[in-house]
Amino acid sequence: MHQRHPEPSIVRNNAEARASLPFHDEDDFAAADRGFIATLDDPKIRNADGEVVWDASAYDFVDGEAPDSVHPSLWRQSRLAAKHGLYEVVPGLYQVRGLDLSVMSVIEGESGVIVVDPLISTETAAAAMDLYRAHRGDRPIRAVIYTHSHIDHFGGVIGIVSADQVDDGSVQIIAPEGFLEHAVAENVYAGTAMARRAGYMYGAALEKGPRGQVGAGLGQTTSKGTATVLPPTLEVTATGEKHTIDGVELEFQMAPGTEAPSEMHFHLPRFRALCMAENATHTLHNLLTLRGALVRDPHVWAHYLTEAIERFGDEVDVVFASHHWPTWGNAAVREFLGIQRDLYAYLHDQTLRMLNQGYNGAEIAELIQLPPAIEAAWSTHGYYGSVSHNVKAVYQRYMGWFDGNPARLWPHPPQAQAERYVAAIGGIDRVVELAQEAFDAGDFRWAATLLDHAVFTDAAHTPARTLYADTLEQLAYGSENGTWRSFFLSGATELREGSFGTPTTTAAPLIIAQLTPEQLLDAVAIRVNGPRAWDLDLALDLVLTDLDRSFHVTLRNGVLVYVERPADDATPLRLTLTKPRLIRLAGGDTSGDGMEVRGDLGVLTQILEVLDQGDPDFEIVLP
Repeated sequence: MHQRHPEPSIVRNNAEARASLPFHDEDDFAAADRGFIATLDDPKIRNADGEVVWDASAYDFVDGEAPDSVHPSLWRQSRLAAKHGLYEVVPGLYQVRGLDLSVMSVIEGESGVIVVDPLISTETAAAAMDLYRAHRGDRPIRAVIYTHSHIDHFGGVIGIVSADQVDDGSVQIIAPEGFLEHAVAENVYAGTAMARRAGYMYGAALEKGPRGQVGAGLGQTTSKGTATVLPPTLEVTATGEKHTIDGVELEFQMAPGTEAPSEMHFHLPRFRALCMAENATHTLHNLLTLRGALVRDPHVWAHYLTEAIERFGDEVDVVFASHHWPTWGNAAVREFLGIQRDLYAYLHDQTLRMLNQGYNGAEIAELIQLPPAIEAAWSTHGYYGSVSHNVKAVYQRYMGWFDGNPARLWPHPPQAQAERYVAAIGGIDRVVELAQEAFDAGDFRWAATLLDHAVFTDAAHTPARTLYADTLEQLAYGSENGTWRSFFLSGATELREGSFGTPTTTAAPLIIAQLTPEQLLDAVAIRVNGPRAWDLDLALDLVLTDLDRSFHVTLRNGVLVYVERPADDATPLRLTLTKPRLIRLAGGDTSGDGMEVRGDLGVLTQILEVLDQGDPDFEIVLP
C-alpha cells in the first residue's frame, strides 16, 4: 500500500508537542515496570488451528524516540501499554498485562485464586493463566469476577474455567447487577454495526508500524480469538456489599451508568488495594465510543469516583484497574483518583455552561480548555477518548443530534448533499483542486471535508480518492488519540484497497446462547424489513420446554410483538422446542429436527422471508 511521508506541517506540530509536553517525567515507566516477573517464552498466542490470535511482540517497534509519523504523546502511551508479562502488584495480588486489550488480575486466597476480568478471548486468557501458574504455582480458580459488561472483561472466561466447574459450585462467577443483560444486548442488538466500526476504531485490519497502527491508547488492540461468557452465579447489587471468597474479603461499590451500564469497583482490605474497573485509567476514556454505544454520564462517573475516594481513600495504598498499570502510595492514589474525577466533572459542567450560553457541541469542542493542572497530568490525555468527541457526547446526551439551527433541522442526506455542494463549487475536479490547495497549506481538516463530498458524488473518481486517502493519513500522523489515528488510517486503507469488512465479531455463539427468550425475540424484531412485512398479519405460539415458558408472537404492520402467555389452540401455528433450538431457528434452521410443529408452518416461512441480515461489510468512507 502506498503511503506518503508526513507533511512538513505534521512534522512541525509533532515537534512542538515533543518540546512542550513533560517528557522528562518518566514515573509512569517506573510504575509500568514495577513488579515485573516474566513474560511468555513464545510471544505468539495461537488458537486450536494454529492461527495467531495475539502477538505480544507485534509492538516491539514502539521503542525510543517517536518517528515523525506518530504523535510523540501517543508513542509514549503505546510504549507503556505494549509492555507485557506477569507483574506483582503487592504480594498476593498479580496482573497479566499486554496479552490483550485489557488486563487480567489474580488475587491469591487461602487455597486458590480469584481471577478478575479474563480478557477477550479464551486463548489469551488461558495463556495469561498459564504464565501466572508457571511462576506462582498451579493454584485452582475459586472465583471469577467480571468488573463490568464489556467483552474484554469476560470473553475469555472459558479459557480458564469450565461450565461444569460453575455448575458444580467449585467456581463462582461474580458480576454487577444487570451484567448479563447488558453484556449480550450490546453485542447483539447493534452488534453488526458496532463490530464493523470497531474495525476502524482499533485498527484491527491495519499493519502495525510507525505509519500504521501503533496502539489504541487503552491497550494496543483487540485479540482475535474465541469469545465466550458464563452467567454470573452471584450478582452484586449494593454499595457496601461484602463477600469473602477463599478467605479474601471484598467490599464492593456499585458504579452503574459510568464506563459501562453495569459496572462495579471493589476494595481488598487485606491488600490495601482498590480495583477501579475501567473508571480510572491512564487516559481520558470515552463518553461515547467511536464504534457506537449509549452515551455515558460523566456527572455520575465523577460522583462514583468521589464516592470511592471518600469511602476507601484512607484504606488504600494501591489502585489498579482493568487496563494499564497500577498507582502506588496513598497520596498518589488520592491524587490520581481526584484528577480523574475532576476531568470528567469538568467536561460535564463546562459543556453544560457553554451549552446554556447557546454554543453547540462542535463549537464547544473547539472552545473548551482544560485547567492547567488537569492538562499537565499524563493520565488525562485523550489517547482513547478525546476532549473533542467527549464534549460532543455530553451535548448529545442533553440536547440530542439537533443543534437548534433550523437550517440544520432537515438537511439532505450525505450523498444528495455532496452532489449539491460539488455542483455549487464547480464540479468534482474543482473540488479536488481546492482540496489540494488545502492539503498543501496543511489544512487537512478542510481538505477532508471537501473530499468527503467529492467521493460521495463519484466514488470511482481516482484523484479524489487518492488525495482523500493521503489527507486522512496526515490527520492520523498528527493525532494524539490512538482510536482517531486508527479511524483515519482505516479510512485511508479502504480508499486505497477497498473494504476490509469486519475483522472481528463480538456476537459469538456462546454469547448468543445467553440471550433470554425476550432478548432473542427483540433481536428478531429489529431484523424485520418493515415495508416487506406491511401486509402480513401472522401469529404463532412458541413453547419452550426447557424453560417451561410460552410466548405468543404476532407480526402485524411490520412490527413483531411478543407476550408471555400459554399456547392457544386457536393460534395458526405452535412450535414446541428448546431455547437452543429457537436460537438455531432464528438463524434460519427450519428443519424439523428438535422441533414439534402443530399447525400451518407457512406462518413461520413468511416471517423468516421478511427478516434482513446485518451487513458486516457496509461502506463507511464511501457512499
